Amino acid sequence: MKKINVAIDIGASSGRHIVGITENGKTELNEVYRFPNGVISKDDLYWDTEALLTEIIAGIKKCIERYGEIDSLSIDTWGVDYVLLKGDKEVYPVYAYRSARTTKAIEEVHKIIPKQKLYEISGEQFQPFNTVYQLYADKLAGRLDGVTDFLMIPEYFAYRLTGKKVKEYTNATTGALVNAKANAFDKEIIKSLGFNENMFPALHVAGETVGDLTPEIQKTVGGNVKVKLCASHDTACAFEAVDNEENTALISSGTWSLVGVKIKNADVSQASFNDNFANEGGVGYFRYLKNVMGMWLVNNCCKCKNVSVVDAVKLAEQSKYEKTFDANDTTLLAPENMVQAIEDLLGEKLSDGDLFSSVFHSLAKCYAKAISEIENNLNIKLTKIYIVGGGAKNALLNKLTERYSGKTVVAMPIEATALGNIKTQQGKA
Repeated sequence: MKKINVAIDIGASSGRHIVGITENGKTELNEVYRFPNGVISKDDLYWDTEALLTEIIAGIKKCIERYGEIDSLSIDTWGVDYVLLKGDKEVYPVYAYRSARTTKAIEEVHKIIPKQKLYEISGEQFQPFNTVYQLYADKLAGRLDGVTDFLMIPEYFAYRLTGKKVKEYTNATTGALVNAKANAFDKEIIKSLGFNENMFPALHVAGETVGDLTPEIQKTVGGNVKVKLCASHDTACAFEAVDNEENTALISSGTWSLVGVKIKNADVSQASFNDNFANEGGVGYFRYLKNVMGMWLVNNCCKCKNVSVVDAVKLAEQSKYEKTFDANDTTLLAPENMVQAIEDLLGEKLSDGDLFSSVFHSLAKCYAKAISEIENNLNIKLTKIYIVGGGAKNALLNKLTERYSGKTVVAMPIEATALGNIKTQQGKA
């Protein structure tokens, strides 16, 4: 029986509607619509959710025009960010995670819940943009007064399409608010931080139906499509796309590179805390992983130098420069000038070729370090690394990853996030 599903995959720089046609156990993917995205920088960093919703609706209309009846659609995005609601009214702005607004909130949260205790409960790696810190920053700013809901970005768009507010498990786990043993929002964290308990209802899992499109949107797009939950954190989708064997690692290589393995139970050991590993919820397992800055470094250097990624690789291949920097240094999170930030870390000015060579070597070295930490912390021996996502097409980075890690690297330049989105819609995860 043929199934037609739409994966709406939105990243930091663009979004796309990809139609999956599944028949006889195989899924063919076709991109139907693509649109731009980007952080608005005005006093702080924000997302234009109304512009994104307009593009989402336009893309659904294109999919219906091309394919007619569609079984379901689902939306995935990055994690940690959300929209605050007072009933049905949004609280603007919608902050982007690279905002520096959480500095004070982090200190205040850890006065109440020590950093290690928060990790032991949630299993989530420390990142200054974790949802828990963002929400506490909102509390300190008075933005939570009268708020009834916070919806993660995919949940919010599903709500705008259907009128139904449904919270999804995998994305919730990115915020350090979910109990890694209970797989539900942790009451102790919520109560200790003085959050409104009604904002944290039951979590739902991938494959569940959110609802039909509202009559108004059906009229706009020319038909109805059931909106379902996928594993709505894009990394969860990417990991779902690969049926990798035991003792192999995965790198989802995009704006962020997520280096990790699938494990049955969360590991919140002292070693995992020290190395800042996340235990993010997957579909029936945890993703034990570490964030690495990823193609964010490459793309921003390309922008500064006005070159393409393809040209950046060529320039790097011509260079013999191999000095590296910490690809996860906090100064690289949102610098005004990425090239200057990297040169400051290296302590010298670089030619274009040396710059890009250093970036690729630094990323590969950071990947290898994460792989070594996984082996040590979990007492396992990894034999192979699968790389998916846009960065999987970068042969130089793949070769350097193999060199630094000593593992066999298998590049899978598939639309991993879209494929995982569709698999979880269909309940095949």
